[in-house]
Amino acid sequence: MPENTRRHDLRKSPNTWPSKLQSPWAMAAGALGVSTSAVLIAISGASPGTATFYRCALATLMLMPLVIFEWRREGTPTNRQRLYALAAGLLFAGDALWWTEAIGEVGAGLSTVLVNAQVVIVPLLALAVDREPISRRFLAILPVMVIGIVLTGGVLEHGAAGSDPLAGTMHALLAAACYSGFLFLLRRGGSAGRTVQSYQYVVASAAMASLGVGFLWNGMTLTPGWRQFGWLVLVAFGGQVAGWLLVALATPRLPSETGAALLMLTPIGALALGAVLLGERPSALQLTGSAAILAGAYFTSHRANRDERAPGKRAANRTEPR
Repeated sequence: MPENTRRHDLRKSPNTWPSKLQSPWAMAAGALGVSTSAVLIAISGASPGTATFYRCALATLMLMPLVIFEWRREGTPTNRQRLYALAAGLLFAGDALWWTEAIGEVGAGLSTVLVNAQVVIVPLLALAVDREPISRRFLAILPVMVIGIVLTGGVLEHGAAGSDPLAGTMHALLAAACYSGFLFLLRRGGSAGRTVQSYQYVVASAAMASLGVGFLWNGMTLTPGWRQFGWLVLVAFGGQVAGWLLVALATPRLPSETGAALLMLTPIGALALGAVLLGERPSALQLTGSAAILAGAYFTSHRANRDERAPGKRAANRTEPR
């Protein structure tokens, strides 16, 4: 089914199971749900390996009722969908591990902003792999994003927020690279429905990968205390399951401009929560850099989503702010 037809069906048909979803509110709630992940992980004090394994393993279990419901309605994913989802899960594990490392180094809010650099990496990846052209608008936004990353990382100043902002910036950019590959593989796998089942393959694969490398990644605790475990349950439910699913279900029902704007609530919410709950105080230059990254992420995503809806356009380079 063509993408524009599928979007029309999702907006108009009363028979699709999320049809009663109030899309703008659902997108806003999902974006804010995802924004809590970094702060909750920071509060938990879990190592990157521990946090990544438990958030993904718990999400795998939490998704089961929805997986069964979707399986009865739509059947099972194709082998191609499974393969791409499993491979995407490996990259998602790398994204989560590096991002969790960055949370402690540059802060929960700024690390979430920096990961939005993926919106410039995905089109470059599509250009390298699929030879897809990039627009002049993208080339104009690229230096703005680079300047924003330099400012956010505190490279030009002393006393920037975070215990090690330069290392945190590098780890957040590595996370963004993995996240870009994750998105690219998901789109190469196609969009033949069965969203929840495919996502369960992703988080299950990420859980196994993080379990395999977690002990080499600043250690890993297989039996965290109840307090730490409780925070990780909230991470799995709020960001990994509820937040992601609300965004996934609401995105096709919204104009691209509205969806891109509402997704900006994730990094903005992380900055606000980091300030309120963790006492994070980014410098003026870091906030300026964050604003540049968010503006670049919005305009890049806005353009990619609009191109996706145009007749004859491919969707492989569509980007999503985190």
